[in-house]
Amino acid sequence: MRILITGSSGQIGTNLGLHLQAQGHYVFGIDKRPNSWTTEIETLLQDLSTPQRSFNKGIGHVEYPPNLDAVVHFAAHAKVHELVEQPDRALENITMTYNVLEFCRQNNLPIIFSSSREVYGDIHRYITEESYADFAFTESPYSASKISGEALIYSYAQCYGLRYLVFRFSNVYGRYDNDLERMERVIPLFIRKISHHEPITIYGEKKVLDFTYVDDCINGVARGLERLVSGEIENHTINLAFGQGNSLVNMAQYIGEALGIEPDITIEPSRVGEVTHYVANIGKAHALLDYQPTTSLRDGIHKAVAWSTDWWQGNR
Repeated sequence: MRILITGSSGQIGTNLGLHLQAQGHYVFGIDKRPNSWTTEIETLLQDLSTPQRSFNKGIGHVEYPPNLDAVVHFAAHAKVHELVEQPDRALENITMTYNVLEFCRQNNLPIIFSSSREVYGDIHRYITEESYADFAFTESPYSASKISGEALIYSYAQCYGLRYLVFRFSNVYGRYDNDLERMERVIPLFIRKISHHEPITIYGEKKVLDFTYVDDCINGVARGLERLVSGEIENHTINLAFGQGNSLVNMAQYIGEALGIEPDITIEPSRVGEVTHYVANIGKAHALLDYQPTTSLRDGIHKAVAWSTDWWQGNR
């Protein structure tokens, strides 16, 4: 396959790009920043949030490789609380998706879109089967941008015959996620702080989330990509997660366990715009992709701690 990945310098984009290349596929990446982790993915530096009008061979005046088989659209501003404070970045997410969809439409390419469990809002009914997303419960500008992206994709499928898969990710963690100076993620942030015997703050003592180890996530995306390109499946929205909930307190305790350090935890109320309960129904992923996540949070945290520790030691 010949695959274009937007957001190829991010955590999931980097992992997917390297995975596909290891399988013998061609990968072309697009991101507005260089990749901090690897030079093995050919990457074009381009800001996809700029309004565009010409899409025949690329976006703007930049040409992309010919004979592509699919586009994987991961590029987005991803921090929920930051987009509460800067909602203009949510609008940029929508513009990025429009630009990528126009490129796909004019080049007759299928698309994989990275949506989020945030589209379910703050779950009070605890129903997370894909067709039960109720957009009246939108909690933040970030979730609204993902809902808007999904809506654009569904409309392009109806109007232009676009073939797609939408994956709703949930708290993906692991390898290539600890560039904290660029963007703070809770698990690598806690790993760093606990390893330095610094206190940590958990926003929401009873918050329960579905943490997904990155290898499980990539396995699901790769399976979907192969089936989409081959024509085996198309036009589905699929939860991709581990399928079990864990509290942030448990997650922090697992980090302390892996490091051999008792974490110093302060509990604060959940912040505005953040989901406080989510456990994914992954039955559809299992049925369509034979998706079988294998890494529990405890095992995944131990892997994440080992990788982060090695990476930080190697980059001192």
